Amino acid sequence: MENLKNIQPVEDFNWDAFEQGETYTQVSKDDLVKTYDETLNTVKDKEVVMGTVTSMNKREVVVNIGFKSDGVVPMSEFRYNPDLKIGDEVEVYIESQEDKKGQLILSHKKARATRSWDRVNEALEKDEIIKGFIKCRTKGGMIVDVFGIEAFLPGSQIDVKPIRDYDVFVGKTMEFKIVKINQEFKNVVVSHKALIEAELEQQKKDIISKLEKGQVLEGTVKNITSYGVFIDLGGVDGLIHITDLSWGRVSHPEEIVQLDQKINVVILDFDDEKKRIALGLKQLTPHPWDALDPNMKVGDKVKGKVVVMADYGAFIEIAAGVEGLIHVSEMSWTQHLRSAQDFMKVGDEIEAVILTLDRDERKMSLGIKQLKADPWENIEERFPVGSRHMAKVRNFTNFGVFVEIEEGVDGLIHISDLSWTKKIKHPSEFTQIGAEIEVQVLEIDKENRRLSLGHKQLEENPWDVFETIFTVGSIHEGTIIEVLDKGAVISLPYGVEGFATPKHLVKEDGSQAQVDEKLSFKVIEFNKEAKRIILSHSRIFEDEQKGAKGTSEKKVSSKRGGKKEEESGMVTGPVEKTTLGDIEELAALKEKLSGK
Repeated sequence: MENLKNIQPVEDFNWDAFEQGETYTQVSKDDLVKTYDETLNTVKDKEVVMGTVTSMNKREVVVNIGFKSDGVVPMSEFRYNPDLKIGDEVEVYIESQEDKKGQLILSHKKARATRSWDRVNEALEKDEIIKGFIKCRTKGGMIVDVFGIEAFLPGSQIDVKPIRDYDVFVGKTMEFKIVKINQEFKNVVVSHKALIEAELEQQKKDIISKLEKGQVLEGTVKNITSYGVFIDLGGVDGLIHITDLSWGRVSHPEEIVQLDQKINVVILDFDDEKKRIALGLKQLTPHPWDALDPNMKVGDKVKGKVVVMADYGAFIEIAAGVEGLIHVSEMSWTQHLRSAQDFMKVGDEIEAVILTLDRDERKMSLGIKQLKADPWENIEERFPVGSRHMAKVRNFTNFGVFVEIEEGVDGLIHISDLSWTKKIKHPSEFTQIGAEIEVQVLEIDKENRRLSLGHKQLEENPWDVFETIFTVGSIHEGTIIEVLDKGAVISLPYGVEGFATPKHLVKEDGSQAQVDEKLSFKVIEFNKEAKRIILSHSRIFEDEQKGAKGTSEKKVSSKRGGKKEEESGMVTGPVEKTTLGDIEELAALKEKLSGK
């Protein structure tokens, strides 16, 4: 009770206020508010402050900035940082201290953007490693979110290895270094490759210091080009040239290796600084020529595949890395110039005969015509002199026609052996290339593999008959078909032609005979061997005049004792013109005589 006595009532206690629930006086209330406010951060709208993550879920991150209420930031704004956890300090931009619900509105994205440019420049100066979120692909590389700025990551700066699929990087958070900033256009270029190059450089030095020619290493196929394959030897690149991939011919390296394939390679060569390293794959296996059947010899038949074609021949691969050449001259017995493409094409499987074999030089020549019999071996039996055959016109020269009776058997018809009667200046007047022509074998030249052939010999020589018709002194109708400086060509009966000099073309009235004129001509010379008939028109009326004069002289001479008629041998009596009946009679007579 004593204690109670010592308690004194508050003199100015407001009982009315107490009854209404107001336990503090206005003064104490103000003091309390002031004390509370002093414990909180004083914040302003539109400024950046640091806050602490207090809680987070899939959609939102709750951040305490020391204000009377916590703020909420969408989780999407932190996707560049998948390692975010409770307790992490983050910068936020105060959008509004209170919204309609009294909620503090914060933005991490805007906070980053506000300070991003300074952060980017600072990171470049300090060569700092930063994190970035790869947003999407773009031409030549990727777009990366760095401090809220869209930076460019070139494709060549993603990794030390060439990137084949850019899409796998989209949505990933990676570490980068800022390598370039364009202050004017606010462009930022970043690199991931720069982070790992330093480490690789050391590895590279270690590998290069141990390189030796002939050393076998394991590598990974890094890149394939048309001319070779780049191999990653563990930070150091080497090149296998296409010719060092296989002992056989290779059209494209993809036939031998695939990307990312692990293979053993041998070091063939490198430069003084060991920056260019030449590698080989085929050198790990013995040369195919060394493994070739030791019993293989000239004359053996082999099978192979055509790998290369040229006009002069074809290369045949009979085993990987073992090739033989078939020259075009060994493809057929024919001697006509032809291209190898006429006989075969790349990819053909063929059989051939070994003609030469040099194991030291690793060379082999082959032939396919040897699989067939040489058509000249028994030429006398198959194409004896006097035998008749059909041939194909192959070529012309001024002196004759080259023909082929069968593959490998050629012959020449001399221009003089084409026709008995026609005067042929060039073989093209008589036949044409590609045409069929019947021939008779006149002579066999086995050494030069050439037959002498004739076409006119298929018919009887009409000059034997002409000799009996166009006798010297006989008169025949003829037509002038061509006039030359030295005379004129006259077409006579039975397809034969004669020749008359200008002085023998003078007509009785003194004028000169012209082309296409039909006149009578007297034979003044007949040469069977040269197939030449010399004619004269003027001799006819000259001889008639002389004949008349000779008759009167004969009468005088007979009175003087009977001198011989016409010692000169000229025909004085009238000469009958030849008819078809005459020829038939003569031919029958000749046949009769030859029969006897």
